[in-house]
Amino acid sequence: MTDKQFNTRLRASIHVLIGIGLVLVGLAAGILWMLVTGGNERALSGETRAVERVQLGRPYTPSDIPVADSLERLPDVAALNRVFRQVADRVTPSVVYIEVEAPFAGDRYHDFDDEERRFFRRDPSQAAVGSGVLISPQGYVVTNHHVVERAERVRVTLSDKRAFDARIVGSDPSTDLAVLQIEGTEELPAILFGDSDGLHAGEWVLAVGNPFRLTSTVTAGIVSATGRQVNIIEDDFGIEDFIQTDAAINPGNSGGAVVNLNGELVGISTAIATETGSYEGYGFAVPVNLMARVAGDIIEYGEVQRGYLGVRIRTVDAALARQLGMDRIRGVYIAGMANNGSAALAGMRDEDVILSVDDRTVNASNELQSMIARRRPGDRLTVQVWRDGEVRELPVELQPRDAPAYTAWFSQFERQPRVPEESPVPETPPAPRERESIYALGDWGIGLRALTEEEAGDFDIEEGVYIAWVEHGSPAGEAGLPRDAAIVQIEGMDIGSPGQALRALSRSARSGEWVLVKVRRRDGGAAFYEMEVP
Repeated sequence: MTDKQFNTRLRASIHVLIGIGLVLVGLAAGILWMLVTGGNERALSGETRAVERVQLGRPYTPSDIPVADSLERLPDVAALNRVFRQVADRVTPSVVYIEVEAPFAGDRYHDFDDEERRFFRRDPSQAAVGSGVLISPQGYVVTNHHVVERAERVRVTLSDKRAFDARIVGSDPSTDLAVLQIEGTEELPAILFGDSDGLHAGEWVLAVGNPFRLTSTVTAGIVSATGRQVNIIEDDFGIEDFIQTDAAINPGNSGGAVVNLNGELVGISTAIATETGSYEGYGFAVPVNLMARVAGDIIEYGEVQRGYLGVRIRTVDAALARQLGMDRIRGVYIAGMANNGSAALAGMRDEDVILSVDDRTVNASNELQSMIARRRPGDRLTVQVWRDGEVRELPVELQPRDAPAYTAWFSQFERQPRVPEESPVPETPPAPRERESIYALGDWGIGLRALTEEEAGDFDIEEGVYIAWVEHGSPAGEAGLPRDAAIVQIEGMDIGSPGQALRALSRSARSGEWVLVKVRRRDGGAAFYEMEVP
């Protein structure tokens, strides 16, 4: 090939490459132009579809500890084993075995119906034994009220096998606690107290007691929940703010210790939830902070000095919050109060919602009960309430139960005898001569009769039905429905006779698990109650 031919071919190749380069540049420019302008054109034509970016999971924050790091800081199995052993060694000497001599006439504390017996049950053969905890070097022992309530003689055995007679100093059925004292002994190994208010679900705890007469038994688990209310204390003013744990608790553990990994007492074992009579993973304990308050009063005064707000309450749920026009679900609703009681004198009103006590938030009835139960008559509190969209702070001074304002008021909550369930419920309003007949709605635990003209005037209503009695522990009783009041609506339906009330309840029971009842009181105030369908 001559030089001339080579140069000619080289120039041709260069021209081809330049052409290809220009084509590629043009394509790239076109694509870029489409990317820049095409989206806007489609947006203008309405063809685009915006897809919002969804973040799955939560990004770490500086307060988050990576799981791997936290695992590195946890003790190894051998170290955890040493902790359990040291706690058991420290606590066991402070837990005692209690034997009670008493005529057995059935277990009133667990006198439940068939369904409740399947849920909360202890072996009757264990009724005469239990556990206790030494809470002072002077020989004071705390246990459950139901362990010693019929005792004619109490015998206490320590972990080192020494046995002593003990006297009952006093008891408090409202919290199911009692205090004993071993007399004439040297200084005894009292337990350390922890802080149950700082306890959280997931924390390790140990239960120490005497299940099935197996003395000084230690079991381990975690705190399953706090603030539990399970309706097992049958006192008219039962206070339940239980710690729930899956540490094995069985018959005989009643009155024993629940402790944290510092060996500090955080609760007193009280009950189990079971269908077999033995441990199934659900045990309940009275918090130590409440126990200390109760036991301290019993030792000092022989009884509990307890202040009262003088209110009937219920937890605010979604339906009630909506009815009241609240922005969110919170607080405890005041369904009624004693005239001249602590709450009334402080300026509280029916249908107020209590949000906090001394800056501690309350969102359940039993939380409020537990807070007040730790206070004495004369104690001053600051209570925050919600009323008609506004939050107010009110100073409150607690009054004792025997205050004049409470004398008649408390009597309305005492248990009423059950009216036979076969009492007829009329389909039509009763004739005038039958107006005093009371019709029992046995499943609901309530007795109703037609209003007299005088009562209708007292309640300032044209129609309704009179609440003659409410059975303790029934759906009506648990809802807080008052006696000597009038039902005017059930699930928004006006009620004018016991028959209408029964039909409304029956229809509501088929459509849901709760029934909303509107009640009018003699003072003209109205309140709403939510009854669980039986």
